[in-house]
Amino acid sequence: MSTHISVPPQLLLERILTLEIVRVTERAAVSAARLRGHGQEKAADQAAVDAMRRELNKLPIEGTIVIGEGERDEAPMLFIGEKVGLNAGPQVDIAVDPLEGTTLCAKNMPGAIATMAMADGGTLLHAPDVYMEKLAVGPGYDKGVVELDASPADNVRRLAKAKGVEPAAITVLVLDRPRHADIIAGVRSTGAAVRLITDGDVAGVIHCADPDNTGVDMYIGTGGAPEGVLAAAALRCIGGQMQCRLILDSDEKRARAHKMGVTDPKMIYGIEDMVRGDCLFAATGVTTGSLLTGVKFRKDVIETETVVMRSVTGTVRTIKAEHRQLDKFHLD
Repeated sequence: MSTHISVPPQLLLERILTLEIVRVTERAAVSAARLRGHGQEKAADQAAVDAMRRELNKLPIEGTIVIGEGERDEAPMLFIGEKVGLNAGPQVDIAVDPLEGTTLCAKNMPGAIATMAMADGGTLLHAPDVYMEKLAVGPGYDKGVVELDASPADNVRRLAKAKGVEPAAITVLVLDRPRHADIIAGVRSTGAAVRLITDGDVAGVIHCADPDNTGVDMYIGTGGAPEGVLAAAALRCIGGQMQCRLILDSDEKRARAHKMGVTDPKMIYGIEDMVRGDCLFAATGVTTGSLLTGVKFRKDVIETETVVMRSVTGTVRTIKAEHRQLDKFHLD
């Protein structure tokens, strides 16, 4: 006697898409990884963009890129507002960073990833390509345990108290930039440790979600707004808190943000403000880092490692793949 399992079409589609977006980031990661260590940032980024676009256009979706490679004429592909997919299936918002850490890839340094998020249509924040203040912590804390407008030192003390440890037991991840000197000094003044990264603040924020394995409790600093939305999508899936505010320090930036629907330039965005609906998030390692193993090229096999998450179920899957049909990674 056979057992028939019936899955509603919508759920089936969502489950299929969970695997399909893995294919998208895998292709982008492999394309970028071929240029690891070659010192060619733009070429590696373009290779990832091209691969990601080809795969997105095979999906049964009506997709709109809301976070992409550029806003106006500066991006040849995957620009904000571009339509992708087979124009059949659910309407979805898509955020992409085909190669986060272009410099890391060009120098073959740890932590470059290919990443994207997909959400219900109209639910992702349309963030202009400007800087954004960011503060993130992992799951398990009361809402508002840290606040964007509090000082870094105060936030360390508040988090330490909530965690039941001394400030010296807290580690804060910060992007290594001159503009962050005061943040670094403030964190260290409490006795807490600072871990510096050179690039890659999507991965940086995600470190907070699993402090037991990464050793990172909090992320503070300014970085790209598009990367902030991508990171928020990941935290939406696995828990955690994030507060962000766009840095709109010129008339041109304020006008650009207003055109994209930002009505309050000083608004502090939480995760739910940036990612309002169900979402999927995937990231594939390009170079090996603390989150993911990079692409490995064997004689007849290409190996990839991807993390894929879904917010409605809170499921996090790590997919280690061995690809033997290698022609799928070549240009169509």
